[in-house]
Amino acid sequence: MFLKILSHPVFVNLNFHMPMLVDLSHPLILLTGENGCGKSTLLHSISYALQDKEIEGFVYRLENRIPSSKVFLFDAEQHNPRIHLDLFDNNPRMKEFVQMASHGQVMLSMFHETFPSLPDGTVLLLDEPEMALSVSNQRRIVKMMMELVTAKNMRIVCATHSQVLIDAPETYVINLDQHVNRNIMRDDMGVEGSSTIQ
Repeated sequence: MFLKILSHPVFVNLNFHMPMLVDLSHPLILLTGENGCGKSTLLHSISYALQDKEIEGFVYRLENRIPSSKVFLFDAEQHNPRIHLDLFDNNPRMKEFVQMASHGQVMLSMFHETFPSLPDGTVLLLDEPEMALSVSNQRRIVKMMMELVTAKNMRIVCATHSQVLIDAPETYVINLDQHVNRNIMRDDMGVEGSSTIQ
């Protein structure tokens, strides 16, 4: 499955070469790159394309589409379960857990309980799910994602900064830094590992 982006207001502004071809044929794909390179934008664009949504300025073609019963987009920044406790009104045990657990524990519970409950064949789009997880738990979610791929026939696309996820042999990595991009950190921000305090 390939997404060909012919026009996109954000990617054109970031000076990406159009058309932009994104290989979605792999079952577990990671989108990586510097802050502001377009990872989340691409993740949301994939969601729009899979749902055949028309977005102003976004012209695309999805080739060799694989039928999917559902597309589920999870943004770790916006979908904090603690803010939406009403979602657990029918599950008091889970509601109590969400209120008591750490952010990382709640994220692991999403991989353990919520994501596996989605229909078989779901395309699961994850925006920085590792944000609150320790290194050992980042390794754990790689295993959980592969279990979703094999046991539930899911396809997963994940925007991430995690080197643990990027280095995992099970993943296919698309690095957006390899594209021409004007939206990069200023030169006066210093270099990696050096102090920027004057």
